[in-house]
Amino acid sequence: MQNYTKYRKGYYLPPVLDLSWAKKEYPDHAPVWCSVDLRDGNQSLIIPMSLDEKIEFYKMLVKIGFKEIEVGFPAASDTEYEFLRRLVDDNLIPDDVTVQVLTQARPHIIRKTFEALRGVKNAIVHVYNSTSVAQREQVFRMTKEEIKEIAVEGAKLLKELTEEAGENYRFEYSPESFTGTEPEYALEVCNAVLDVWQPKADRKPIINIPVTVEMSMPHIYAMQVAYISQNLKYRENVVLSLHPHNDRGCGVADSEMGLLAGADRIEGTLFGNGERTGNADIVTIGMNMFALGIDPELDFSNMPELTEMYERVTRMHVHDRQPYAGSLVFAAFSGSHQDAIAKGMKWREETDPARWTVPYLPIDPQDVGREYDADVIRINSQSGKGGVGFVMEHQYGIVMPKKMREDFGYFVKNVSDHKHKELLPDEIYQIFQNEYVNVEMPYKLIDFTLKKEPDGSRSGEVIMLVNGKEQTYKARGNGRLDAVSSALQQNLGVSYKDLTYSEHALEIGQASRAMAYISVTSEDGKTYWGAGMDTDIITASILALVSAINRMKHAQE
Repeated sequence: MQNYTKYRKGYYLPPVLDLSWAKKEYPDHAPVWCSVDLRDGNQSLIIPMSLDEKIEFYKMLVKIGFKEIEVGFPAASDTEYEFLRRLVDDNLIPDDVTVQVLTQARPHIIRKTFEALRGVKNAIVHVYNSTSVAQREQVFRMTKEEIKEIAVEGAKLLKELTEEAGENYRFEYSPESFTGTEPEYALEVCNAVLDVWQPKADRKPIINIPVTVEMSMPHIYAMQVAYISQNLKYRENVVLSLHPHNDRGCGVADSEMGLLAGADRIEGTLFGNGERTGNADIVTIGMNMFALGIDPELDFSNMPELTEMYERVTRMHVHDRQPYAGSLVFAAFSGSHQDAIAKGMKWREETDPARWTVPYLPIDPQDVGREYDADVIRINSQSGKGGVGFVMEHQYGIVMPKKMREDFGYFVKNVSDHKHKELLPDEIYQIFQNEYVNVEMPYKLIDFTLKKEPDGSRSGEVIMLVNGKEQTYKARGNGRLDAVSSALQQNLGVSYKDLTYSEHALEIGQASRAMAYISVTSEDGKTYWGAGMDTDIITASILALVSAINRMKHAQE
C-alpha cells in the first residue's frame, strides 16, 4: 500500500518497570465490571435507544449481575438527565448497584451532573479531561501544567459538591486519550488528582486508564498499565480501571493483558458496541475467563435471551461468528469436525468426566443456553457421516450401523450440494424416511405368515404387491428373515449376498416402534441399505429387507 510513510507510532513507552506480571497465565479472579452500554454504547448507535429501551437494557444489566453501570452523561442532554431521574423516581437502583455518571472537567457541567444525582444512594462521578500530546497541541493549545490544572480543579469541585450534598459518592478520573500521552505525564496528572481526593480504604477512588484510540499492540498497553499500577500513589486504596476501545481489533486482548499488568476493573459493553470499531467486549472477556475455569461473576447462561434483547433495542446485529454468542459459533459443518464432536459427546456419556474436553467445542454450549442438536451439528455439503449420524440419533433416536451412516451421510451431502443449502434436521429425517425406510417400489410387502418346523426351520408364505399385482410366495429358511429372503430371491429374480442385520427400539412401552437395518451386496460388489420401521420387530426386519432390495433395483435400473 502507498502512503504508509505518513504514519508513525503515536504511543510512548513507559520507563523501566517490573515485568514479572508477564509470566502470569491468566487472572485468578474476575475484575470489577462496569457496563458503559447506556452511555458510550448508546451514543454510538445510529438510532439511540429510547427511554423505555434504556430502562429495559438497564434491567438486563442488573439481571446479569453488573454492580456498576454507567447510566449516562446527564449534563449532555435532557434524555440523559431524564433517564437518571427515572431510575431514581421509580426506585430501580438496587442497594448493591452503583450507577456511574460521566462529566467533563468543566465546572458548569459538573454542577448540572450533581443536580441529576439527587436521591441516588450509591454513585460514581466520573470526571475526565484529555491529556495526549495531540490534544494538548492541536485542540487545547495548552501546556502540561495547564492541562493538569484542569484535572485538579475538576477533582476539587467533585469533592466540594459531594460534601455539600452530604453524600459519599465515589470518584473516578480518566486521563482521556491516555494512549497518546507520555506515561510519566499521565501518572503525574493522576497522582495530582489523588492528592486532592486523599483515598481511603472504605471509599476508594477509581483511576481509569482508557484506550481512547488503540495505537499499539496489546503488550505495549499492558506495560503502560503496569507502569501506572506500580507507581500510582495510594495504590492500595485506589481501584485501577481500564476502558479499552477496539480500533486495532485488540480490545479484548488489551483488557486481558491489562488485568495481568495490575488492573482491578474493566469498563466495556456487551458484544463490544461503541464508537468507531467499538469498546472492549465484556461478554467475550467474561466468557474467556469462564472457559478457563474462573467465575466471571456475570451470568451469561441465557445467551439467546441476552442477544435478542440487545439486537432489538440497539438495532445492532450480533455477528454469526461473534465469540460465544453468535448463531454459528458452536456449529460444525466440516465432516471431520462433526465426527470428532460426535465421538467426544459419546465418550462423555460413557465416562461422565468432570472436565469438559469435547474436541472443537471450547465450552459446553448448554452453559450459555444453546442446544447440541440445533446449534452444534449443522448439515451441508461439507458434512460427513458423523454429523448426520449425530443428528439422527440425538433428534430422532435413529442409531444406524456405522456403514449405513456412511452411506446415508453421502446421500445427504449430495442432496445439500445439489440444493446449495444447509439441511435442517427435519429435512434430513424426511430424506431418510423417503429414501431408506419402508420403501415400497417396485415391491411392496403386504403380509407374511411363518411357523416353526420340528427341525427348527421356518416356513410359510409371503404376500407381495409386484407391479400392481398381489403375489403369494412360499417361504422356507433357517429363520424368519432367511425364509423371506430366499422366497424373494427365488420369485423376484433378484440376487444378492452378505446380508447384514441390526435392530433397536425407538421408544419404550407396549406400543413402541422398532427400527431394523439391513444391507445386501449385489453380484457386482455394491452394497445397498434399507430400513424398516414397525411396532413388530420381525415385520420391521422384513420391511428393511424389502427396502434394501428396492433400493438395489432402483440403482441397477
